[in-house]
Amino acid sequence: MCSLNYIKTTSPGDFRSIFQIYHEKKFSIIVALITLNSFGQKTDFQIAEGVKIYQDLFNTSMNENVKCYRIPSIVTAPNGDLIATIDERVPNCGDLKWSKDINIIVRRSADNGKTWSAIETVVDFPFGKSASDPSMIVDIVTNEIFLFYNYMDLDTEKNVYYLHIVKSADNGKTWGEPVDITSQIAKPEWHKDFKFITSGRGIQTRSGKLLHTMVNLNSGLHVFGSDDHGKTWYFIDNPIQPANESKIIELADGTLMINSRVSKKGFRYVHTSTDEGKTWETKADPELIDPGCNASIIRYTSIEKGYKKNRLLFSNAKSEKERVNMTVRVSYDEGKTWTEGKTIYEGLSAYSSLTILKNGDIGLFFEQDQYTKNPFISFSLKWLTDGKDKYKKPKKQFNNYSFLN
Repeated sequence: MCSLNYIKTTSPGDFRSIFQIYHEKKFSIIVALITLNSFGQKTDFQIAEGVKIYQDLFNTSMNENVKCYRIPSIVTAPNGDLIATIDERVPNCGDLKWSKDINIIVRRSADNGKTWSAIETVVDFPFGKSASDPSMIVDIVTNEIFLFYNYMDLDTEKNVYYLHIVKSADNGKTWGEPVDITSQIAKPEWHKDFKFITSGRGIQTRSGKLLHTMVNLNSGLHVFGSDDHGKTWYFIDNPIQPANESKIIELADGTLMINSRVSKKGFRYVHTSTDEGKTWETKADPELIDPGCNASIIRYTSIEKGYKKNRLLFSNAKSEKERVNMTVRVSYDEGKTWTEGKTIYEGLSAYSSLTILKNGDIGLFFEQDQYTKNPFISFSLKWLTDGKDKYKKPKKQFNNYSFLN
């Protein structure tokens, strides 16, 4: 879900959608005008030279009956397989409240992204009911994967958001039936509020707790989680602001850190908690410039697990105003500072999702060229840092999932 700072984007993370203003027939004209305005006549942007793999997993040429694919999410399963999931937006490219037919689909890879399965449908409700904005958490204790999404019945309860989850116990090959967890992670008085689980991914902390974020545009960002491996869920009733679509990670000292999209600021905000989310300290991070768009932050390595350095990775459209310059950065001090990073693609770029491959390479799944492409890209830490740093597998393995960190 995307931003309304610029006509070319839409999202539940904003109060309005362009589909409230323009009809579907005018959408392509708007996109063309904005593209020309932003980039002049240049349309020959290329993926950065030196990436190991480029695979366009979901693009508008794959199925003439699908208008677009949006909102990428990727994780590495306990067995090392890659699972890439996304919205299949059938009649139009609008967000949940504007489309009666959005499904959640996946593709899987067992060889670090070299080859991928055919498209598989995970969630597909009858016409009039839609599912959108996938995100995932991998539980390395139970070897289960939780896939979250937002649901709406546009025929009977338009503008009422429900929060669902499905689970896989076989590394994403099959998925269970949808479970509605709205009552567990949202207040009853929020029934008609604009609320949604953030797309992308959540985390499992070192203690085994599962944590994720959801947004209520009326009250702020909230953390929700599970202490029993997804059997039950709860939310922490302590709103965090300013924050729209956000990502949560655990720092080396146990501090929780949330990296947030905030519209019309031109940069990210960071929220930290040293008491498991009871209280939060908030600060702007002008170093991480951002146009108001969903981003991704994950742990790459930790000293605790035998690596020589603590490393975090961050990806976003590195621009203050435009959704361009998909860039990946590294932090060696738990998010206090970041490298300048490397631009993966200079052209139109929006939502992104990072993961770590079982061979130690970095995987990036992002929206490219006005949502017409959604490629998976992999590259090494050595390439990302121009040879200044490289991945080295620790001699001592603390579990079978060192690549999940």
